Amino acid sequence: MIRSMFALSFTFLLIAPSNVSAQHKYVGVKMCAPCHRTEKQGNQLAIWQSSKHAEAYKVLESDASKEIAKKKGLSKAPAESPECLKCHVPQHDVEAALISKTFDPKDGVQCESCHGPGSDYKSLSVMKDRTKALAAGMVLAKDDPKLCQNCHNEESPTFKAFDYKKMWEKIKHPVPTAKK
Repeated sequence: MIRSMFALSFTFLLIAPSNVSAQHKYVGVKMCAPCHRTEKQGNQLAIWQSSKHAEAYKVLESDASKEIAKKKGLSKAPAESPECLKCHVPQHDVEAALISKTFDPKDGVQCESCHGPGSDYKSLSVMKDRTKALAAGMVLAKDDPKLCQNCHNEESPTFKAFDYKKMWEKIKHPVPTAKK
């Protein structure tokens, strides 16, 4: 079975590896960006780009992170340590066959970290119909604080109290309703 920190939320990842072709694959933020950068879509890409999620991997390369890893007794650099990657690149431990060439782990905590692997819902024809998108594997994580708390918790060496409602206001990215 595939190890995933989102195993409870993303139960579709728990399919036996021998059935890889039937599993949803991670495609990366570059595949989501073209449609989610427009004003009509609420400038969702810009909201993510200005968030700490977009910088999550880069943080691991900082001197401060290296010092934290050293204090924690980690044997590898933060950008190579599963203990750090589990939150800074949530897909780090997903089977390689489920990661598309367009997925770049250096993009950190990206769209699919919260919305699930996008290979089957990425097309415009599917995304235009929420029911189809959900049936194709898209996850709407906004109503599940537990998903956020998989990383924003006391296990993090830099954890500060986590107020889901306050933090959601910083990262939310709704599609604006059409004006009539």
